[in-house]
Amino acid sequence: MIVLGEERHNAILEIVNERKSVTVQELMKLLEISESTIRRDLNLLDKEGFLIKVHGGAMANNSGYYTVDDDVVVRKELNRDEKLVIARYAAGLIEAGDIIYLDAGTTTELMIDFITRKDVTFVTNSFSHAKKLSEKGLTTYILGGEFKPVTEALVGEEAILCLDKYNFTKGFWGTNGITVKNGFSTPDVKEAMVKRKSMQQTKERYILSDYSKFSQISSVSFADFESARIITSKIEDTAFKGYKNIKEVEK
Repeated sequence: MIVLGEERHNAILEIVNERKSVTVQELMKLLEISESTIRRDLNLLDKEGFLIKVHGGAMANNSGYYTVDDDVVVRKELNRDEKLVIARYAAGLIEAGDIIYLDAGTTTELMIDFITRKDVTFVTNSFSHAKKLSEKGLTTYILGGEFKPVTEALVGEEAILCLDKYNFTKGFWGTNGITVKNGFSTPDVKEAMVKRKSMQQTKERYILSDYSKFSQISSVSFADFESARIITSKIEDTAFKGYKNIKEVEK
């Protein structure tokens, strides 16, 4: 068990920088430290600029290239309050008669809780999304393909072939990174291909992203920056100010 504050801080930073993001519960388990101590340490390390404290955990504060997806269980707990606000706004964009593509992801999944319309058809590449949508009595279709456990998404050539038959009125996607130069990006080439194809088949395209994805780059770009409208929480990064395709929503 780590007792000294400096040792504890170094251990936390090592874990955060290695994993890029981590929850409070994971740190408690790994370091055998109480929740109050972890939260106090994260507040201090965030204040000193060593990491970025987010709802339920922390993220590495270095902008860079990310080549591996975080596990969906971890991502569900990060920035949850912001994701809920984004999801609620996005769900309000759905209209009668829409044929919606709903990408796998934690924020797109939260959208389902706020959907009130019944006269809408959904297509998704996520088992969990399909289950939640059908439980609400919504007409739902799921793509075929290779199952990717980390993101709970169906990906690959079969999924892309399934998309050929659809023409979506609206679509909602998640992303791992957003920059003006590199657009929207994700670590896995198979998942990127499905995102790209589904966006090509969609009239109105929306990227759902909390502030943590801005100025981040993953291995594979799947769409240009201005090819979709971005629904996000309040962002402070001046590099993204003034772009008309960014919609900031607040609580």
